[in-house]
Amino acid sequence: MNIRFTSSLTPDDENVLAPALLTALTSILDMLPIAYAVRIETSDSQVFQHSGSRPEPLHADERSRPAL
Repeated sequence: MNIRFTSSLTPDDENVLAPALLTALTSILDMLPIAYAVRIETSDSQVFQHSGSRPEPLHADERSRPAL
């Protein structure tokens, strides 16, 4: 999936908003069992990026153990 977001923000405003947007997106995506990469490139070419990996599936014997 590739998502593009175009704004009317100034380059300075983009550089302030981009890290906050990246943090918000990754906090949502980290809750999902998916691998992902998010890359935000501002109009003055600053890049903010983060990637997350899918958690390892539990082995069959670990699923049957009671939680501590």
